[in-house]
Amino acid sequence: MRYFLELRYLGAAYCGWQRQPDQPSVQQTLERALTTLLREPIETTGAGRTDTGVNASYYVAHFDCSHPVSDPVQTLYKLNFLLPEDISVEGLTPVAEDAHARFHACEREYRYYIEPRKNPFTRHLTWQYYVPLDVARMNRAAAFLLEYEDFTSFAKLNSNNRTNICHVQRADWEELADGRLCFTIRADRFLRNMVRAIVGTLVDVGRGRYTPEDFRSIIESRDLSRSSAGAPAQGLFLSDVRYPAEIFPPL
Repeated sequence: MRYFLELRYLGAAYCGWQRQPDQPSVQQTLERALTTLLREPIETTGAGRTDTGVNASYYVAHFDCSHPVSDPVQTLYKLNFLLPEDISVEGLTPVAEDAHARFHACEREYRYYIEPRKNPFTRHLTWQYYVPLDVARMNRAAAFLLEYEDFTSFAKLNSNNRTNICHVQRADWEELADGRLCFTIRADRFLRNMVRAIVGTLVDVGRGRYTPEDFRSIIESRDLSRSSAGAPAQGLFLSDVRYPAEIFPPL
């Protein structure tokens, strides 16, 4: 049987989601716990790769097992007991046998957090950036992302992407009640390092290095060398993954 597993994790201790030789990964840690609990070898497939140090407040992976999970609530409880404190599982749902956590995902959302002051309690979860930023100016630039499909200017080199085409449905900044800045971007897919490169370039718009029209020109150039350095990993969270209803069996 195939299941979707909903989880969240802090990425600081891991080389990312995807298993790597000689480095700890979220995928490897989760598979080890599932194999112990279900008493059979378990391999997982995630909704996408997150890079070293990137977090997920919502993530989905699928796995197959030879027998039905009789008590999902107890299974989640025991799985959380086996997992380290920086990974938690939140939901376990049976899905169609051909449901795929990555290929059936029709929409993904990331959020990036900037802390404008020194704060020891958020330093592992935000980019602490002390230069004043013009949020309205950053939002004028971010709006251009919805007008384009080719994001080569923000794609990491040698990533073996079949295409750099993405369809962005939302991209905006907001100031939260606690003073942090939050950038939310939603699209059907993302390129490797794309969100961090966009954030780094928008921050340069906010501090006056670029104008919003310069940002548009960077998108149109399809030239990675024109974008800014990527924002640090710790401020980035995968925050949502959405799927078509038909992959979930009727109740």
